[in-house]
Amino acid sequence: MQTGSVFDFLKKFDAYPKTLEDFRIKTFYGAIITIVSGIFMFGLFVSELSYYLSVEVHSELLVDATLDQKVKINFDITFPKTGCDYLSMDAIDVSGEQQLGVDHDIYKERLDSSGAPLNSVPEKEEIGKTVETAETTTTPPPILDPNRCESCYGAESAQFKCCNTCDQVRQAYKLKGWALSNPQSIEQCKREGFSDTITVTQKEGCRVYGVLKVNKVAGNFHIAPGRSFQQHHVHVHDMQGLAGQQFNVTHRIRHLSFGDEYPGIVNPLDETEQIADQSAVMFQYYVKVVPTTYVEVSGKEVKTNQFSVTKHRKFPNLGEQALPGVFIIYELSPMMVKHTEKARSFMHFLTSVCAIVGGVFTVAGLLDSAVYNSGKIIHKFQIGKLS
Repeated sequence: MQTGSVFDFLKKFDAYPKTLEDFRIKTFYGAIITIVSGIFMFGLFVSELSYYLSVEVHSELLVDATLDQKVKINFDITFPKTGCDYLSMDAIDVSGEQQLGVDHDIYKERLDSSGAPLNSVPEKEEIGKTVETAETTTTPPPILDPNRCESCYGAESAQFKCCNTCDQVRQAYKLKGWALSNPQSIEQCKREGFSDTITVTQKEGCRVYGVLKVNKVAGNFHIAPGRSFQQHHVHVHDMQGLAGQQFNVTHRIRHLSFGDEYPGIVNPLDETEQIADQSAVMFQYYVKVVPTTYVEVSGKEVKTNQFSVTKHRKFPNLGEQALPGVFIIYELSPMMVKHTEKARSFMHFLTSVCAIVGGVFTVAGLLDSAVYNSGKIIHKFQIGKLS
């Protein structure tokens, strides 16, 4: 078979027969449809390209077998109406005992009434640290005899025979079960400026922030006024010397998370605020923590947590004394969620692009044909009407 006849035979399979240029009619409406369909086609292409460049995240539910790890708690909480000298922070496990082996890096920053920092360097805070009061005067302290034995004001015991500081008087009173209602009447507290500090810090706020690394068991951490201690295996706060104070624990949670960040994570308490419309309000946040592993396309793993929260506000009943403060009570789920990033298929992207181009081109052709034929029919109708 000759070459010319082979080509002629193959021409029979041409699915795209061409028309002569002389028989092609170009119209204004066809140009408009072409431009609009081109823009529409380009928009769909950009959308499909954006979808292809994004990652696909597959989620699965597993049993958590990482009980030997620590849980990192990141927090940043501001108390605009409670001074730092009042507040202490504690972490307690499910048994009610203070947690052992807690790693932490916590700071307290004094704020003025407008929320601006008062000190350039925040004070480092220790878990369960005694609430100390700072001196408010620049007058140098008096020189005291180191061998002195000052009065405990009736609270002397075998443990406290002498009370040379305000703190020792308060501890002696606590041991007796007495309330220190008037620190100004105690010479040691008066000398150390305890009451003066309370007066000054009533107009201050406090920002408490940092990182806690706790054992992977249920527990809570809380920020509340007064020093904390264990009494008959019960965690209590000593409010001696703070009697009569109206603690407004209005607070703003700037950030709270359990672990490192990963793409798409949602921390439901970020930038939330709770306003205490009366004193001695206890704010409780019941947090359900779900261990989470996020695997990036590169293979890097981020072991973190996500959580849901239920808020509760507790008011003191008539005649009842309630501890004001913010309590974060967390419980860990035995299940773990694993998110895995996967790259999208290039063949799927190529198929979608072809479908977009072919589909838009076909629809635009049908629309152009419909407009052209409608115009011809109208034109014929007008000619017939004129004749």
